[in-house]
Amino acid sequence: MRKRVIVVGATGSIGTQSLDVLAAQSESFEVVGLSAHTLEAPLRAAGARYPKAALCLSGAQRLAEGIAFFGEDGLEELIGSLTPDIVINGAAGSGGLRPSLAALRCGADLALANKESVVMAWPLLEKASRASGSKILPVDSEHAALFQLVEKIGSGHIEELVITASGGAFRDKALEELANVTPDQAASHPNWSMGRKITIDSATMANKGLEVIEASRLFGFPPERVKVLVHPQSLVHALVRTTEGSLYAQLSEPDMRVPIQNALTWPEIVSCPFGRLDLAGKKLEFREAEGARYPLLGLAYAALSAGEGATVAYNAADETAVAAFEEKRIGYLDIARVVEKTLEGAWPSRVSDLESIFDVDLRARDSARAAVREIE
Repeated sequence: MRKRVIVVGATGSIGTQSLDVLAAQSESFEVVGLSAHTLEAPLRAAGARYPKAALCLSGAQRLAEGIAFFGEDGLEELIGSLTPDIVINGAAGSGGLRPSLAALRCGADLALANKESVVMAWPLLEKASRASGSKILPVDSEHAALFQLVEKIGSGHIEELVITASGGAFRDKALEELANVTPDQAASHPNWSMGRKITIDSATMANKGLEVIEASRLFGFPPERVKVLVHPQSLVHALVRTTEGSLYAQLSEPDMRVPIQNALTWPEIVSCPFGRLDLAGKKLEFREAEGARYPLLGLAYAALSAGEGATVAYNAADETAVAAFEEKRIGYLDIARVVEKTLEGAWPSRVSDLESIFDVDLRARDSARAAVREIE
C-alpha cells in the first residue's frame, strides 16, 4: 500500500527535491496534497505532475481556480482533511510551525525540514507526537544524519553530538572585510543551492545556531554536549562521539534528496539513486567555528541555555535583522548586533501554548525593529 504524502512548501528547495524523490519512488508513494505560500505558477506546475493532489496557497487571501485551499487556515485544513501518512514540511521560517503541529495532530508522521518549528515550539510538537503516536523525522542533513547514528548506536552510548557547517559564503574572507559585504554576496553559497534567507543565515551561522537548538531538543542532549565543526566540503553531515571517545560519522554527497528519502521510507532504508559518495580523491577538512566570525552561533547557545522564550526571540530577531539587511537598512555585521540587543530583553523560560509563543515572537520582532532603527 502506497504512503499518502503532502508536501508543504512544494515550490521551495526542499519541496522541489522532495518531488524528485517521490517521482523516483512513485510505486511507494501517492502525493495527495501540495502547498506553496504565494508562488502560484510553480505550484500549478508541481500540481500538473500530480493531478490528483489538492493544492493550497497559504499566503493567498481568496480561492483561485483549481486551488482548493488558501490561507494559513486552509493549509491546516488541507493537512487535516486528506488523511496523509506523512507530511514533508519544507516551509521556510516561523510560518512552518502551524503545519508541523497540524500534521502531528492528525496522526501523520512529520518529515521536518522547518527547524523553526522545534526552535519555537518543541514542547507542543513533542506533546502532539506522543498523543498521536506520530514520528518526527528530521530532514535537515545534519539532523537526519544524527537520527541515523543515534538510532543505530543508542543515545545511552553517546557522549556528544557534532554537527558540521560549511562555513557559508565568507568562511575564508578576512574579518575586516565583513563590514562591507552585500546581501547578494551573503546569499551566494559555496556548496548548496538554497533560498536567500537560509543562505544568508549560513554565512552568519545563525542557521547553525538554530540547528544546535534543534539538535539539543530533538535528541535530548544539553547544549554543552552539542558541538559544531566547520567542514567546507559538506561531505560529513554529522558525527557522534561514543562514551569511550570514538567518533562515528555519516557521509554522503551534499544532496538533500538522501535525507528526504530516508525520512519518507523510515524505518526502512531503500536503494537511492541520489547522493552516492566515492571518497577516492576527496579531501576532508575540519576547523573550529571562530567566535569573531560567527557571533550568532554563540548567541544561539546563550538563547538555548536561557530557555524557550529566548529561542523564540532569537529566531524572530534573526528573521527581522536579515530582512533589514536585505533592504540595505543595516550592514552584515549588524545582524548579530540586532539579535544580541533583542536577547537582552526579559524572555520567559517556558512558553506552553501557541498564544504565548506568538506573543513572544511579536514582542521580539518589535524589539528587533527598534534595534534596527537605532543602527540606521
